[in-house]
Amino acid sequence: MRNFGDVADEFCQKETASIWLQSIPYDGTSTWGKGADKGFGAFLDATDNMELYDIETDSEVYRKGVYILPAIKADSSPEAVFEEVYNSTKELIKSGKFLTFFGGEHSVSIGLIKAHYEHYENLTVLQLDAHTDLRPTYHGSPYNHACAVYDASQNANLVQVGIRSADKSEMQYVKRDQCFLAEEMHGNAEWVEKSLVKMTDNVYLTIDLDVFDASIMPATGTPEPGGMDWNTTIQYLRRVFKEKNIVGFDIVELAPHPAHKACDFLAAKLYYKLLSYKFHGNDE
Repeated sequence: MRNFGDVADEFCQKETASIWLQSIPYDGTSTWGKGADKGFGAFLDATDNMELYDIETDSEVYRKGVYILPAIKADSSPEAVFEEVYNSTKELIKSGKFLTFFGGEHSVSIGLIKAHYEHYENLTVLQLDAHTDLRPTYHGSPYNHACAVYDASQNANLVQVGIRSADKSEMQYVKRDQCFLAEEMHGNAEWVEKSLVKMTDNVYLTIDLDVFDASIMPATGTPEPGGMDWNTTIQYLRRVFKEKNIVGFDIVELAPHPAHKACDFLAAKLYYKLLSYKFHGNDE
């Protein structure tokens, strides 16, 4: 077993850690670039080489404890993955720990989101993504990566940020006043306030790494031009964490490539930033 950030065992104990982290290394339905099943290992390697003092929040959030749960290994079918993720997450929520997840492709989020919206009343799902992911089914399954937030759109309050690609058939499911297109966001800061107003108090966050521009995140299955930059993204997420109660989050679609090690580090830094924002102001 590895420790997050290669820290001492005292900060990685299941009972005392405030944060639980689970990998779901499934990459069975992706339709172009493969490799998201290798994302968690690359992510952990990057955390081993990441400074764990966060300058922005003047904190060392690893001291809250990060325990790495056993990975979900189901891969026989999209349906089997959904069932195992959903049932496992329903039990994990009862722990009272802050739950975090790392893919794998975006289809793994379907079960995570369902377990959370069934537990938290009037939940907002905040999706940062290049793609709408609103197909009811794709390639014969409702648990395909192209369907990642369709169920959320029907059963929770879905807010989409960074979108810049969709199939025409998906547009009937887009709530236009809650979908913030990358082209409209560029050079216009009003989208931040408008998106925050659309959220309820409790928020589950799902981040597909292709929300970032392909120039800084090429190591993903379906990179898209015109995406978000690092500073805009983290400044926005800090506002969200400050003003809303983030009940959990997942990061998906890191497909590591040996020529793009910076992408692994970006994913690791993003994860650590989110923890720093969540626990900022709490006693260490």
